[in-house]
Amino acid sequence: MDPLEVQLTEFYPKDNAKACNTEEYDLVQNPDMPTPIFRRGCNIYFAVRFNREFNPEEDIVRIGFGFGAKPHVLKGTRVILPLLIDQKHLPRNPTKWGLCMTSHEGDTITLQVHIPPNAQVGIWSCTIQTNIRGQQPRNDYKVEDDIYVLFNPWCPQDGVYMENEEERKEYILNENGKIWCGTFKKPSGKRWIFGQFDDVTLPAACLLLERSGLAPADRGSPVLIARAISAVINSVDDNGLLEGRWDGEYSDGTSPHAWTGSVSIMDQYLRTGGQPVKYGQCWVFSAAVVTVCRTLGIPCRSTTNYVSAHDTNCSLTVDKYYDLFGNKIENGPDGDCNDSCWNFHVWNDVWMTRPDLPVGYGGWQVIDSTPQEQSDGMFRCGPASVEAVRRGEVGYLYDTPFVFSEVNADICNFQEDETSDWGFSRMSINQYHVGRKIVTKTPNEDDDEGDSDLMDLTRTFKNAEGTEAERLAVYNAVKGVPKAQQFYEIPTPEQEDVFFDLVDIDAIPFGDSFDVVVNIQNNSNHIRNISAVLSASSVFYNGATAKPIKRAQGVFAVKGGETEVLRIHVTKDDYMDKLVDHNLIKIYSIANVKETRQTWSEEDDFTMTKPTIAVEPQNDFHVGEENVVTCSFVNPLADDSLVECTYSIEGPGVTKPEVTAYPDVGPGETVTFEGVFTPRRQGQRKVVATFTSKQLHGICGSKTIQIT
Repeated sequence: MDPLEVQLTEFYPKDNAKACNTEEYDLVQNPDMPTPIFRRGCNIYFAVRFNREFNPEEDIVRIGFGFGAKPHVLKGTRVILPLLIDQKHLPRNPTKWGLCMTSHEGDTITLQVHIPPNAQVGIWSCTIQTNIRGQQPRNDYKVEDDIYVLFNPWCPQDGVYMENEEERKEYILNENGKIWCGTFKKPSGKRWIFGQFDDVTLPAACLLLERSGLAPADRGSPVLIARAISAVINSVDDNGLLEGRWDGEYSDGTSPHAWTGSVSIMDQYLRTGGQPVKYGQCWVFSAAVVTVCRTLGIPCRSTTNYVSAHDTNCSLTVDKYYDLFGNKIENGPDGDCNDSCWNFHVWNDVWMTRPDLPVGYGGWQVIDSTPQEQSDGMFRCGPASVEAVRRGEVGYLYDTPFVFSEVNADICNFQEDETSDWGFSRMSINQYHVGRKIVTKTPNEDDDEGDSDLMDLTRTFKNAEGTEAERLAVYNAVKGVPKAQQFYEIPTPEQEDVFFDLVDIDAIPFGDSFDVVVNIQNNSNHIRNISAVLSASSVFYNGATAKPIKRAQGVFAVKGGETEVLRIHVTKDDYMDKLVDHNLIKIYSIANVKETRQTWSEEDDFTMTKPTIAVEPQNDFHVGEENVVTCSFVNPLADDSLVECTYSIEGPGVTKPEVTAYPDVGPGETVTFEGVFTPRRQGQRKVVATFTSKQLHGICGSKTIQIT
């Protein structure tokens, strides 16, 4: 018997697109040759027809998937999946590739493949190897189809997972939008067609990733891909998508003001074999980033910063120099200071977790493709955590000091001073000019006649101008930038004579109150006047802030050698309606000592622990027989009822999930519900019960049962 020969393969692009949320792509809907476009974390089906009947006892079949020019197993860019006949279902590990056969009819088999949520994003190839069991000759077949694998914002295990469906509709699926221009007094929305599902867009995006030079093995990371996109949208280093021009001379190309959408830019880039398109300015660069990110599956929005600082020397200030006679010194005393303020500047925010940063800095990240300053030798910027920017935590990757200065830089005026040890002294500082307003389009709103669909993001990026919190964030940032410290007269460590300690919290039972406590010890012999802010907020699992819970700030004096305790008391009523998935809370404190300019900040994360559902079998479990489990827990709220209650019980091979309504539960009352089902398979099986109410959701319990 000769090895099987592949006659035909079918990836069912349109059917699989439904499960992958890729139905909108023109390439999928192409009537002549639909293209397979899948998302990470999804299960897809495909069929293989051979030249003869498939014999599971004799025929060996291996399915291979490869990524990049030189796929390699050790680099994670190649995987070989043997078809195991006794494997009737996909393996349970969702982080690895999986394969199983779902049907076999004569010469045709239908397979199911699980694409892991960390797979590389771009074009994959597929190969099929066949041979006879125990024999050497082997047939290798290369599937003609290019298989696109994209990020999956619908998949909780994907780094770009976005929980809110309305936000997914806007930041992934919406092909129309606005780019905000104008002034902070009168923002003006410029209509833009992103066209992320057009048949030229995805191929162009994949070509751009190739041009970026990002190693194929790294193309599973949304952080690194976003950074690569910020570089390759401009053409300075890598023959990227758009050439920038700001001098008004556009006769050999298209004026930046003339573009109305991204598709024509992408089409021209493809038709010319990847020649940079002329011309773009910041809003064109930003619009193209939206298109590329959304077509690849990264949630993305265009963000405009009015009065945007361009800090060229990493001083966190926009510096203006004057000589002894009051004349402005262009480019500064050393000729290398080209600091400026733009009337507006447009960048992008992309949504993702940041496993490379501490918890709390995921969510929206700034990337900027307008070529302003080099980062690691290339014109690119980000991703910089928006939360890190707001707090002044400029030590975190990538390019956070630059973004911080764009929205927070102080405008410093310096004049020649013969008595100064560096030749200049500061004569004035404007703290409230930069970052006047930061805006984007409101999700799922669309005003064709005006600009009522503007959403103000200013407080997401920075605290209110003139507030203690805003100044503290600036001082916090300055601590991390040595060059900036001469401008702000930050104290040396020897001057930091006040000790601060934020008391850690491990966990708090849901329904209990808790205190945010900071202990302060003045180790000097003098009075220290201290400004402090304490806050508690709910956060998503990826660290993005959800809702503020409670906040306090004030100024007080601590005598020399004495201690002080700062405290805010948070009750159940403060946080009850503000918690999100996983009931995570972040507490944060920042303080400033007036006399020495010492600054301090600290944070802590903890969870509100929920009760666990007890799952108890009522009898021995047997295949084909009706069995019962009883589930119970106690409402942890002593004063509140649980309303809008539902529960669900499920178990692989035991029962499929079904949501059932449950009556309101009184304060402190015991909840009890049963599951009745008939197991279909033997062996050890997990039964999982969940309970959700308006006040308390995601209560869970499980039990491993033996089915005979």
